[in-house]
Amino acid sequence: MIATSPAPQFLSYGAAIGRLGWHDAVEALRQGHAFPKAEIRDAFLGPPTGTMMSRSAWIEGLGYGAKIFTVFDGNAARGLPTVQGAMLVFDGETGTLQAIVDSPLVTELKTAADSVLGASLLARPDSRHLLVVGAGTVAASLVKAYAAVLPGIERVSVWSRRPEQARELVAGMSGVKAELVAVEDLQDAVGQADIVSSATMARQPVILGDWVRPGTHVDLIGAFKADMREADDALMARAALFVDSRATTLGHIGELMLPIAAGAITAESVLGDLYDLVRPDARRRQSADEITVFKNGGGAHLDLMIASWIARVMAG
Repeated sequence: MIATSPAPQFLSYGAAIGRLGWHDAVEALRQGHAFPKAEIRDAFLGPPTGTMMSRSAWIEGLGYGAKIFTVFDGNAARGLPTVQGAMLVFDGETGTLQAIVDSPLVTELKTAADSVLGASLLARPDSRHLLVVGAGTVAASLVKAYAAVLPGIERVSVWSRRPEQARELVAGMSGVKAELVAVEDLQDAVGQADIVSSATMARQPVILGDWVRPGTHVDLIGAFKADMREADDALMARAALFVDSRATTLGHIGELMLPIAAGAITAESVLGDLYDLVRPDARRRQSADEITVFKNGGGAHLDLMIASWIARVMAG
């Protein structure tokens, strides 16, 4: 008789999202960085406007994971999701496929939790005002995650190139205790914010260093390809720079590649990643006036940390 593996769980967004909380998602990433550093491999196929990505990781003590998904810039106009795909989670001891998780579920929780973990380690503890730049799906999850995990946030401003999109996001949000407002003057909003979290598809900077006041924490999410960036050279040169993972940002993402090529910063300007930041002796914010920048580049190891947590919650 041929031995067979148990059927893997299929975990859809609708079935799982109501059982998962932001505090626990951030903690899953914090704990995941206590494991040995991940082995990761990425593959990108197709043109810039329609790309298929395969991101795989192995973390000793946690297991294996592979997320395969597509990113199509024009899908919003078609009434389709920009990102579509699935995450496979394999047992580290037997190689058994344990779960197939909706890619949007993993991506939403991983992306926002990644940024909020970075902010919890780098932003000023007295931060009260969050500005979210962008008003898409990621922006909505950022509003919810930041407000849930950082209890000091009292005001959340949302800016979008299309003001009506920011107004729609604010009007559609519920369960957020902070004051929510849509704003139209980005420069003014950046200058007032304690934390700026940017999630756009920009290929030219939308946040300028001259706008950012001392003590601000800037969280950059949108740029995930070599020709994309959200911050200008002045901000990158002025700030203390951190990333979620050196392995998935340096040499891969325009947010760092372009200012390095221009001579504004060097690879050594990156002071740490999350493996460094979670340590008690980490180099973090040095003063209340220091500007910190955290580049959220993602990576299969983060997907694996989140997907493994989702599978455990749903199995229990």
